[in-house]
Amino acid sequence: MKKTVRDIDVKGKRVIVRCDFNVPLKDGVITDDIRITSALPTINYLIENGAKVILMSHLGRPEGEANMKYTLLPVAKRLTELLGKEVKFISAPEVVSDEVKAAALALEEGDVMLLENVRFRKEETKNKPEFTKELADLAEVFVNDAFGTAHRAHCSTTGVADYLPAVSGFLIEKELQFLGNAVENPERPFAAIMGGAKVADKIPVIENLLGKVDILIIGGGMAYTFLKSKGYEIGKSILDADSIELTGEFIRKAEEKGVKLMLPVDVVCASDFANDALVGVFPADGIPEDLEGLDIGPETVKAYGEVLKTAKTIIWNGPMGVFEMENYQGGTRGVAEVLAESDAVTVIGGGDSAAACSQFGLADKMTHISTGGGASLEYLEGKVLPGIACLEDK
Repeated sequence: MKKTVRDIDVKGKRVIVRCDFNVPLKDGVITDDIRITSALPTINYLIENGAKVILMSHLGRPEGEANMKYTLLPVAKRLTELLGKEVKFISAPEVVSDEVKAAALALEEGDVMLLENVRFRKEETKNKPEFTKELADLAEVFVNDAFGTAHRAHCSTTGVADYLPAVSGFLIEKELQFLGNAVENPERPFAAIMGGAKVADKIPVIENLLGKVDILIIGGGMAYTFLKSKGYEIGKSILDADSIELTGEFIRKAEEKGVKLMLPVDVVCASDFANDALVGVFPADGIPEDLEGLDIGPETVKAYGEVLKTAKTIIWNGPMGVFEMENYQGGTRGVAEVLAESDAVTVIGGGDSAAACSQFGLADKMTHISTGGGASLEYLEGKVLPGIACLEDK
């Protein structure tokens, strides 16, 4: 177990907090503030307990230059509204300037300031000690609450922990609680649903989960490589040719381990990758050569739903089809609805699965939606996340 902000005295101390404020923007306006609202429990706790709060984050990919397209000013404004108090913001191209240092020293208990985008400094992603030291010198305690970047060893995610007492915020605590328990100590039957386009992206996750789950459900673009490994014709469907042999191996391994591995029994096909292309439903072993599969079919949704109803713990990572297009969202929506109605612990592994749950208005029906796409994937692979490993143990 990692220490959290509850396990350390923060009163009167300058506390530097790594948040994940990498929010989507359109014309300088935040279009989705869930990453900001997710950080509020930690920020409010620090304010209420008399800390002097210094927040830091990245936004976009400024490539180590002070590109004002990626300034955190819109985040500072939104935080000011959400907290009901001014969030001090100094837009320094070097992130830590003399003005920033003076402002940090002048903070009163309960005050909040936000640093400029840490990726304005090229040293950030290289975890260079000179920038790390500048950040650490601003504070007396380090809190990491950015699960979305916990798989990166950067100055602001791991480096600062070399100089300051380091603990987690409540968001990382929650991520570890739900993802960790789901994978390491699940209530059974334990089901994993894997979707998305490429098998190669999920190979380590599937390998790790095959030794842990009771049920493994495959959908999305990767399903066609599994079907191909069974000798089925898949028409123009997406194929990860380098993984055909491996998917066949996964099918054999699942059988050996007694894991129920489920593949689509029918598929929604189209003549082109477009919402208005010719659409039909075909058996998974009978996809016409001139069509491509873009979603799992209704019989597959029904079959997956029946099995998922028996599960007590469910992890879902990756959509069942091209859910962004209305004609091919039935599979992803169907699975999301089954999970929304389930009594199981349902953990959504960030990324497109989380976006789909939000799109269908079902996000609040899930037990936990991870805020970190890449980080949650690496966690499901069984990897050690640097941004977690650097924190103090209880």
